[in-house]
Amino acid sequence: MERGSTTTAQRARGAKRKNLDGTREKLLEAAAAVFAETGYHGATVRQICARAGTNVALVNYYFGDKMGLYTEVLQQSVRLSPFDVIRGALDQKGTSEEILRGVIRARVRGIGTGGLADQQFRIMIHELAQPTPAMTRVVNNISKPIYMRLLELIGGMIGCAPEDEKTRLCAHSVMGQIMLYVLARPFLTRLWPELTMSPEQLDRIADHIADFSSAYLQQARGKRRSGVGKTGESKRDTARSRSY
Repeated sequence: MERGSTTTAQRARGAKRKNLDGTREKLLEAAAAVFAETGYHGATVRQICARAGTNVALVNYYFGDKMGLYTEVLQQSVRLSPFDVIRGALDQKGTSEEILRGVIRARVRGIGTGGLADQQFRIMIHELAQPTPAMTRVVNNISKPIYMRLLELIGGMIGCAPEDEKTRLCAHSVMGQIMLYVLARPFLTRLWPELTMSPEQLDRIADHIADFSSAYLQQARGKRRSGVGKTGESKRDTARSRSY
């Protein structure tokens, strides 16, 4: 039998085995728990397989190696975030301000509490503290397309190109306000015990971020239209110096 045929047959048997006993899913579930506890660097394949009740060799069989398993777990964690809802908000019809408000609300509503959401949070904290090559793959495949659309939206609102530094600064300010509640939740709840992240409170948080951001974006567009900014300030400074 040719080598290529054997590989195909092995893949077919692997798919059948996966459907029959759910070994792949067991490994992913166990890996997510271990990576949430120790991060990629602190986890071992043996730990993961012991928790999943599987043979160590099956990690290589299904995922290639530990990094392959981790990449799949990280991608799964990101996919479980409300990216589809955010894409839907970006696709909605309305003014730019209405679309931005919808995007902010979609992301803020996706901030969960307890259980799986906490596990995803802990995996991401480990990844941010000690980045791995898996982060680049996740960013390029999942996060970057949404980021580029956000730049287009905000650039249009302030009259700048998507790649303009001002556009990126404004987009990052919007993102930063949201990520504060995502990443600093344990810290914030100790400063603000009434921060329960109830659906009603999350909507109030989203509306505040949208109001706060829209006010500045409108101001930035107004300044650009009137020629105020670095160029405008330079012209005024020149005029003042001439008057002296």
